Amino acid sequence: MSKCMYCHERKGKRPCPALRGAICSQCCGTHRVVSIACHSDCVYLDTNVEYQQKRAGDQFEQERRAFYKELLEQSGDKAAEMFYFLEAVTFKHFHARSDAQDGDVIAAIQALRRSFSPIHVPEGMAPPFTEALKKEYQAFMEGEKPDTQLVSEVLDRGLTFITGFSGDGLRSKRFLNGLIGFLKGRHPDVAEKLTRLGATGGRIILPGGVPMEKQPARSVQG
Repeated sequence: MSKCMYCHERKGKRPCPALRGAICSQCCGTHRVVSIACHSDCVYLDTNVEYQQKRAGDQFEQERRAFYKELLEQSGDKAAEMFYFLEAVTFKHFHARSDAQDGDVIAAIQALRRSFSPIHVPEGMAPPFTEALKKEYQAFMEGEKPDTQLVSEVLDRGLTFITGFSGDGLRSKRFLNGLIGFLKGRHPDVAEKLTRLGATGGRIILPGGVPMEKQPARSVQG
């Protein structure tokens, strides 16, 4: 019997699609969703979605804090506000979607990023979230001339953070579980407002100049 693909010490007794090999039961129970980008259809995943989101949310909070610290130091409050807007739109759109995957978020942000490129690349029919993100962004920037260089920088940094947290699983939802679990667990008032906005189709409004990592609970208005 082969060794566990995670710890490389104990025997791997369970097939792990994310690691493309066998994993021991201890590593599976300890690290699934938290450190492993589990596939949504894995038979060993807990059926309690909220439990999975809480586990991923705890890890997400730590990595998110480091990301915002660097973003604030290097690019300022406006950059942090821009990325928090991306988080808010993502939660609003996906908080009740069990079929969603991180790839949906990544593809939409990539499409928004391409719209700031001087080279126009024709695109086919866009997925629903891609269209939703572009419309939300246009409404968010209404009446304000965007700093395309800053927006492009934030989107590039955001993509690096999201793909890094998501992992290399093609059907990973670790980022979505982390974001949803974090907001529901740490900022339930924000999660409730975004859920209400999703049901009513209301716009996301963020006040300018606010470090979102420091004051996220006051950053969304219904």
